[in-house]
Amino acid sequence: MFLRLLIFLCLASLFAHAQTDHLANITSVRQHPRLLLEAGGEKAIARNVANDPLAKKLHEGILAESDRMLALAPQERIKIGRRLLSVSREALRRLFFLSYAYRMSGQTRYAKRAEAEMLAISAFSDWNPSHFLDVGEMTMALAIGYDWTFDQLPEASRNTIRTAIRQKGIDASLVTGQNNWLKATNNWNQVCNAGMVYGAIATYEDDPAMARTIINRALNTVTLSMGDYVPDGAYPEGYSYWGYGTSFNVMLISALENLFGSSFGLANKQGFLPTAAYLENMTGPSGLPFNYSDAGNNGGLQPAMFWFAQRQKDPSLLWMERYWLQSGTVEAHLKDRILPAALLWLGDQTVSNVSPPTELMWWGAGKNPVALMRTSWTDPNAIYVGVKGGSPSVSHAHMDAGTFVMDADGVRWAMDFGMQNYESLESKKVDLWNSRQNSQRWRVFRYNNKVHNTLTVNDSLQRVGGKAPFLRMSNFPNFMFGAFDLSELYAGQLARAARGIAIVDKASVLVRDEVEASAQPATVRWTMLTPASVKIVGPNKVELTKDGKTLIMQVDEPAQLTLKTWPTDPVYDYDAANPGTTLVGFETVVPAQTKTALTVRLIPAKAVGTKMPSVKALDQWGR
Repeated sequence: MFLRLLIFLCLASLFAHAQTDHLANITSVRQHPRLLLEAGGEKAIARNVANDPLAKKLHEGILAESDRMLALAPQERIKIGRRLLSVSREALRRLFFLSYAYRMSGQTRYAKRAEAEMLAISAFSDWNPSHFLDVGEMTMALAIGYDWTFDQLPEASRNTIRTAIRQKGIDASLVTGQNNWLKATNNWNQVCNAGMVYGAIATYEDDPAMARTIINRALNTVTLSMGDYVPDGAYPEGYSYWGYGTSFNVMLISALENLFGSSFGLANKQGFLPTAAYLENMTGPSGLPFNYSDAGNNGGLQPAMFWFAQRQKDPSLLWMERYWLQSGTVEAHLKDRILPAALLWLGDQTVSNVSPPTELMWWGAGKNPVALMRTSWTDPNAIYVGVKGGSPSVSHAHMDAGTFVMDADGVRWAMDFGMQNYESLESKKVDLWNSRQNSQRWRVFRYNNKVHNTLTVNDSLQRVGGKAPFLRMSNFPNFMFGAFDLSELYAGQLARAARGIAIVDKASVLVRDEVEASAQPATVRWTMLTPASVKIVGPNKVELTKDGKTLIMQVDEPAQLTLKTWPTDPVYDYDAANPGTTLVGFETVVPAQTKTALTVRLIPAKAVGTKMPSVKALDQWGR
């Protein structure tokens, strides 16, 4: 035990000397509660709840869910595969909800139930440091519960819980081999650093030197992951991981600002505040997100958006949060483990009276550049298109550079499968996290370019090392577009490839590809994944129908082609089923050293029969 303690102290000393001391002027911290919401802060939340019907709906839903939690047995240490993460996430949900219910109601039954949960978790042998996300979330869970119910905890329980936070959380993060996330540029850095800082703040008075070490360490290393927002806020890992990494980043910043009055520069890092507009624009009128990379199929309320809206004094950033709260029951949001934070961050805003954004298009460069455009924020039948460039080499990426999604008349016509459950693949020994060119990851059906809304050349994979940057973009009302250079993705397959997608005259969508074959001819396949029923109605036309609505897919170039459909049945036993979906498109042979254009129009029913403007070459778009 003495040797273990000595090792930890040495490591702490090394951390302390290797980093900037951002807390040099901090001599003390306030008493509990000190995380996120100081004593008395409940009054402001109560006023918002009284004055805002949607805030009231959310508040009452959290209290009702907390009541249900009272009867649940404390969790057990049950791993799924290599992860304890589902237990850690449920711990955070229970302890945040119960602690919120206690602070807002003053009823000690919530605090007592939180205490039982914390004691059970404290008794776990460990919090699974081999998969440190589990430790990060568990530490945050106990930190919030410990801090917010501190006045109701017997001294014996306090000792047990803070010892667990220290030994199974903070100390575990000092062990070489368990803290590689400190060098990561993805969500692991954000989540694990946030969890450790929460543990340090909650137990600050017990070891101020260690607490300062952990907080300073986070301030010096979380900037690595925040570099992913540069330059404009487009989050490389996509919609779902924005909801993970960014939410924990905001939790970290909010805790620092609430306790120390400063984020020590984190909130003003390039691209971080603009990322709120990225997230808001990622959802179409159908209510479905642009779910590229490892993202789920469905969208939902994002508590972090309340922080961004308050910070930027821009209530319109809550337009989609208003939509989610209005469009269904509150039960749909109760699985979100940081949901109470939305009410903490609402501030003086009234979500029930939010006005829509004024801009119809947003774009952002970076590792996975995107263009997101629509014809209206208020018309449920509006056209929406999200298109991306990027690279399969990005964290959690698929081979989907050039892919797009498209809504019209409230229907998602061009879709993305999104991710497959990790455990369903890992349990069958799929080498999922090896992203080299010929790795097994790219044999997973949903992950390669052959089932995305992009090009496949010679039945081959996109190049993992390739990158697709913006060529140009424009938010001109009658020709909003984003165009990307895809050439590197098809190195060795094509001499050049570029794609542009536009909303034309607010009435239809234009997809134009310009490709050039190298010394050998190339077979280029154009595909679009759709949940609609597909009927080929002419040599260059397809009729798509769904939910009583119709869309025409019309191929203007090449003149000679055969439209096809392809099944989406699983290829291997580890592939997920894909019922109700079809790939539609065509193949064309591009002769050696020849340039060819592929021009496809997606025409909603109300625009069928209208005159379509002629199509220019991509280098003339926007000019």
